[in-house]
Amino acid sequence: MARETHWWWIRHAPVTEHARIYGQHDVDSDVTDTEVFRAVAAELPSSAVWLTSNLSRTIQTADAIIAAIDERHRPRQKPFAVPEFAEQHLGDWQGLDREEFYRMRKKAPFWFGPADERAPGGESFNDLIARVKPAIERITQEYAGRDIIAVTHGGTIKAMLSAALELSPDRALAFSVDNCSITRADHFRAEGSDYWRIGTVNHRPWARSAD
Repeated sequence: MARETHWWWIRHAPVTEHARIYGQHDVDSDVTDTEVFRAVAAELPSSAVWLTSNLSRTIQTADAIIAAIDERHRPRQKPFAVPEFAEQHLGDWQGLDREEFYRMRKKAPFWFGPADERAPGGESFNDLIARVKPAIERITQEYAGRDIIAVTHGGTIKAMLSAALELSPDRALAFSVDNCSITRADHFRAEGSDYWRIGTVNHRPWARSAD
């Protein structure tokens, strides 16, 4: 029988400096919308392993979700940071006005540039996939059979989808991953082979609760 490991990927809450490109700049999240965090918390399993990237906006978001969980079911240990899950390093583009940046250059359909374009002094989306994939494999092996809640970034989650589904990086960039949305990916190993099943992408539980 296959042993399943369930990943619950959550993009961080909106940042407070959205007008500028932030990438790996350590900007803060706006964690004031408690209704959103309650709706997200209600979807998550108890007794899960919690992790974040090393950037403050993911740590702040994880703390806000945990605060919305009934005290009896909150994780006993604080989330641990995985630096490999940081957002794509956008190099010299970081700090630029977002609208001005897009006026200065041909805009890629879904991202700052094509997947193979490396930001000056930074990374390409391909580089991000190469950084994220081994960390996913390592953590999946370490916590096989568990639920893993990973509060990370839009680029990181798209990189995961590219690796799990063996999609070309440019195609993976077409996924929508909204702030605080849940993306579910299940890993299982059967007969010596590894498989991924995607349960949901960009699930926004607060939108359903508002109906």
